[in-house]
Amino acid sequence: MGTLPKTNKLTLENIAELAGVSRSTASRVLRNQGSVSKKARTKVMRVVEETGFQPNAAARSLTGHRTNIIGVFITEIAQAVLSDPYFSKLLEGVAEAANEYDQTLTLFLLHDTSDINQMTTRIIQNAFVDGIVVSSTAKDNPVIPRLQSANLPFVVLGRIDDANVNYVDADNVNGAFTAVSHLIRQGYQRIGTITGTMNNYSAIDRLEGYKNALRVRGRAVDPTLIAYGDFVMDSGYANAKKLLEQNVDAIFAASDSIALGAMRAIEDVGLRIPHDVAIIGFDDLQFAEKANPPLTTIRQPIRRMGKLAVEMLHDIVTNKPLQPSRVSVPTELIVRASTGG
Repeated sequence: MGTLPKTNKLTLENIAELAGVSRSTASRVLRNQGSVSKKARTKVMRVVEETGFQPNAAARSLTGHRTNIIGVFITEIAQAVLSDPYFSKLLEGVAEAANEYDQTLTLFLLHDTSDINQMTTRIIQNAFVDGIVVSSTAKDNPVIPRLQSANLPFVVLGRIDDANVNYVDADNVNGAFTAVSHLIRQGYQRIGTITGTMNNYSAIDRLEGYKNALRVRGRAVDPTLIAYGDFVMDSGYANAKKLLEQNVDAIFAASDSIALGAMRAIEDVGLRIPHDVAIIGFDDLQFAEKANPPLTTIRQPIRRMGKLAVEMLHDIVTNKPLQPSRVSVPTELIVRASTGG
């Protein structure tokens, strides 16, 4: 047996033929079940290694075996996930739908970003799951092409620029457009924004919505009023200080966490919200209503998105739809005291 080409377009029969064993023997090796000679196992695993065939996920799909287990892979660091109310609401929706379908959940979390490839390999080769919900809005996420190559059903929570990928996301562009339009209607003139991390589709879309709202109302997009940050409170604090130097009278923050940090910065320089500077966030997390003053924000239906992702995954696993589903869920403006409305 010479060197074999790398490919995932193989059947169980192909693996058996290339290894010179029976189909049942190849199946037992791939599933790590039953009695198989060391020689036969070595032959099969050599074919698997040289062709790049994904043994566990692919073997399950070929045999039609279902485990009624779905995985949730959150491509953020575990510490951040466990402390972020966004993910708790997301997992509530995922768990609700999983219970309705009598599915067991397995949660995959990262200890470090360098673990992402190792975790993906573990999911594909060793995790006995029918499919995966991947929570990620990062661009060029290496997880996505690897799941595609493994033929493992998956749904992404977050927009992705791939027409072949199923995803559920909030309508981030329209949500940001609504937020900035609200500030304009309230009479604010110098409206700045603090973005999320710009390798993230949510941040990209919310910045686009900010720009669209200004343009539609005949206002120029001033680059000095755009502060590029990330989705954490410290970024909101530091970047709000920069925007205040530009004499903004309102700030659209790309997340509630950013907004909370910005509110602290505004207060620390002796300004009042909303009398001197108004602020609006995005998410409507639990602390938004309890902020001082209560935070105007864009509510995205986080729990519903988690539920929709599982429902979509269930359809893929059971019905194999021919066309990918790409769902954009509407957002809602929640007006509170931080914008004076």
